[in-house]
Amino acid sequence: MPADTRTTVYLKPQVYRALKVKAATTDRSISDLVNAAVLESLREDAVDLEAFDRRAKEPSRSFEKVLEDLKRDGLL
Repeated sequence: MPADTRTTVYLKPQVYRALKVKAATTDRSISDLVNAAVLESLREDAVDLEAFDRRAKEPSRSFEKVLEDLKRDGLL
């Protein structure tokens, strides 16, 4: 397995403090938490892309039509 790649990421001070607290309370490193968050974001993107591919041939409706239908049905 290749060695981890070192990089620089700039975080807002509040985000960094929260990350340090979470790392301390979960007994995980900041690197582990950041890696997990990035991987989860990539997984979500992959799921979204698969859903788009599956639904590519479905008919679409304009936003205006959706609003019209919601108003007609008393939901807006």
